[in-house]
Amino acid sequence: MEAVVVLIVIIVVAALVLAGRSLRVVQQYEKGIVYRFGRVLPEVRGPGLTMLRPVGDRMQKVNMQIVAMAVPAQDGITRDNVTVRVDAVVYFRVVDPIKATVNVQNYMFAIQQQAQTSLRSIIGQSEMDQLLAEREQINSELRRVIDEPTEQPWGIRVERVEIKDVSLPEGMKRSMSRQAEAERERRARIITADGEYQASKRLAAAANVMAKDPAALQLRLLQTVVEVSAEKNSTLVMPVPVELLRFFEKMTPGASESAESPAPAEDVEDLGDAEVEEAEQAIAKPPAAAPLSNVSVPEIGDPSDLPAAEVEPAADSESRSIER
Repeated sequence: MEAVVVLIVIIVVAALVLAGRSLRVVQQYEKGIVYRFGRVLPEVRGPGLTMLRPVGDRMQKVNMQIVAMAVPAQDGITRDNVTVRVDAVVYFRVVDPIKATVNVQNYMFAIQQQAQTSLRSIIGQSEMDQLLAEREQINSELRRVIDEPTEQPWGIRVERVEIKDVSLPEGMKRSMSRQAEAERERRARIITADGEYQASKRLAAAANVMAKDPAALQLRLLQTVVEVSAEKNSTLVMPVPVELLRFFEKMTPGASESAESPAPAEDVEDLGDAEVEEAEQAIAKPPAAAPLSNVSVPEIGDPSDLPAAEVEPAADSESRSIER
């Protein structure tokens, strides 16, 4: 009886061991590759519970998730001879688990080495301005260079490559700072000059309006005096009023007639930028000369057609001059 119990226990233990060797669980993000006596089976096991032969079968699981791998910073010289230090990150995933496990020993290490060499190659082919400004183009070119030798033979697809940082030498940073400062100073000078030009046009228009009415000019003078006196200066110089000067001008002999009929002042229009440019072009362009075809020239007839009375006196005058 005891021997039968021991035999039953041995059979149960053996069954459990065989079941443990035959049953495998594959996760949702994994694929299972079965090796039967060292040969890969073409059927790839999907997620869930999988049954294997207890003798001769071995399963290897491959992660199918997207892997983010940091590429160490690489030193290189750009096409315009600038030394830079660039680091990047590569996003890839396995699309063929059989190729990823059979054709390459360690695909993680292989992708990292391929990314470093490709990054150095891209640095040498690009200029510094492209690395700083055209990141999208550099990233797409780098992804193409890394993905070309890895997808078909290794079964790995590079989804995206991003350049994280571009480190420049200190001298180059100072040069770029001076360049940016000079550009900002140039813009500031252009804006200041444009403002002064527009202000001069507005002042000319305001002066013309004040010239029409002497009272407006006098009020402007009083306003200026109030502004100056608000600064609490110790000395205040009052100019001679304009009306007093005009009184003496009227009392001067010979100036009364000119004062009675003053010439009307022409209005200075408050022109904008577009109108000012058109006026300047019209002034700079010389007037076109009138065509000669429009000028009427009187025709001279034949002297023989003139009356005899008009021709003979001329002949007499010539003969008299010869006799003298």
